[in-house]
Amino acid sequence: MPGSPTSTASYTTIGGEHRHELEIKRSRFITVLRRVESEDEARALVAGLRREFHDARHHCSAFVLGPDRGVQRSSDDGEPSGTAGLPMLEALTRRETAPGVADLSDVAAVVVRYFGGILLGAGGLVRAYSDSVSQALATARLVPRRRMRLFAVRAGHAAAGRLENELRAAGITVLETGYDAGGALITVALADQAPVVEAFRDRLAALTAGGPEPEPRGTEWVDLA
Repeated sequence: MPGSPTSTASYTTIGGEHRHELEIKRSRFITVLRRVESEDEARALVAGLRREFHDARHHCSAFVLGPDRGVQRSSDDGEPSGTAGLPMLEALTRRETAPGVADLSDVAAVVVRYFGGILLGAGGLVRAYSDSVSQALATARLVPRRRMRLFAVRAGHAAAGRLENELRAAGITVLETGYDAGGALITVALADQAPVVEAFRDRLAALTAGGPEPEPRGTEWVDLA
């Protein structure tokens, strides 16, 4: 989501797809978490799981999108109203990714239920769907994301490797290094804060003895893990 307008500087998502299964009173609850960036991707996950688990009774879902978590949707898919989708959504939005921080987003959760013949009651369903998502999140890989300012740094072939290593050693995130006939182009990502950018300019000038100025390349959300 390059250049997304938002007041949020960072948030957390998950890495790829993660599955977890829970059995409660003979009912199977299969939770699938997937990182998504649009409502279409979230709905595609639901559709795909309906095909994969075509004989299941329910395919309940919830998803949260955007750095500011501005899009939140849920579906009970035939379970009593409020007993599945909303508890799943709350499990996503209330999940702490650090002490006192709940910023999980760009995540879709689908819980596939195979009915075991024993009624759980409204309260039991709420707990089951909430616990299914919470337990899946507890074992999923979390990925912090930060809005970063990108800069391109030009260097000669001979100096590129040394400069890249020195930038990394200084704690600067190097995204990639490309080469062409004219030399190397090192792309770095910095926290979107003026003091950080200024410190980088000073550091680069010292490393290159006042060489070429870094070229701004806009802002982008970058995975930090």
